[in-house]
Amino acid sequence: MRIDAHQHFWLMKDRQGQWPPPSLEAIYRDFSPLDLKPLLDAQSIDGTVLVQTMESEAETAYMLDLAAKNRFIKGVVGWTDLKAPGAVEAIKALSANPLLKGFRPMLQGLEDDNWIDDPALDPAIDAMIASGLVFDALVLPRHLPALFKFVSRHSGLKVVIDHGAKPWIATGHYSEWRQNMAALAGLPNVSCKLSGLLTEAGEQKPQAVRPYAETILELFGPSRVIWGSDWPVLRLAGDYAGWLEMCRDIVPQQHHDAVFGGNAISFYNLTDRRSFSENR
Repeated sequence: MRIDAHQHFWLMKDRQGQWPPPSLEAIYRDFSPLDLKPLLDAQSIDGTVLVQTMESEAETAYMLDLAAKNRFIKGVVGWTDLKAPGAVEAIKALSANPLLKGFRPMLQGLEDDNWIDDPALDPAIDAMIASGLVFDALVLPRHLPALFKFVSRHSGLKVVIDHGAKPWIATGHYSEWRQNMAALAGLPNVSCKLSGLLTEAGEQKPQAVRPYAETILELFGPSRVIWGSDWPVLRLAGDYAGWLEMCRDIVPQQHHDAVFGGNAISFYNLTDRRSFSENR
């Protein structure tokens, strides 16, 4: 299977006061499976991983419902408050749905850069590991040292860094990001998504993305890099076919099966739902 391991859907009526703002016209509207399916078909993408965008269990329920009704959605990365008193019970309840594959706290928006480096998370993380769930790390470069400490304490947790930790491509900052990413790549339970980089390039030409993407491949190797579109956020910087083609050019041909499908299937424990009856 070819897998897009990072995409979103949303309804604006559910996002009052939430991102995106009206100024981002390209993504300030509803996005549903009907919008994405033609793009997947055109590029021969067999399935996706649907990822949360709000700190809301209601959104997680919404995504799981979409996944139940659309067989191209192979898995869901949801949200629950991992520091809440009832976090362990919530994780156990949500993990009963086999389409839930993991959780993603929205670390990039938290005021405390060290939120993730906190033993108070340990019960929730232990529950995730016991349930076979993974951890999507939505971080910025400044969070990487704290993320390293967190991952070092939880060697049994599978972690993937979303969007290469959103490096500052637009301003050319590279060396410190690379150093911290190299440290994380040295931990065998950490993978990295080849996603979101085009949006970080800002006014720079798309070619500015290439050194960062190649660094991700160099550090994590072809078995721990997972491709994702970050659609529809991708619409702020490019189009689906263009981003996929750019990444296919960057990733050596012999590693396409892994980066564009196999690694996502292994990491998220995805199954082929093409034989399932599709609800409409």
